[in-house]
Amino acid sequence: MMEVISFVALAAGIIIGLGAFGACVGIGIMGSKYLESAARQPELMGELQTKMFLLVGLIDASFIIGTGVALWFATANPFLAQIANLPK
Repeated sequence: MMEVISFVALAAGIIIGLGAFGACVGIGIMGSKYLESAARQPELMGELQTKMFLLVGLIDASFIIGTGVALWFATANPFLAQIANLPK
């Protein structure tokens, strides 16, 4: 039983860590591409900025959803009830 709890804690840490890493890398690449495109065509800066902020919100939302799922598993672990009902 304690092994499952430790594996869930490890999985939650991996979900949050990899989600944060992916979101940071994605936003960094997108920001650099935005700066490149704004430098090449300054007349499109307003339209590009709107699209960039929309995508930043979507990337952050996916990370926050992953964090919520990981914390849900860590606090209200649905696997413990199944293990408690196993014959010993």
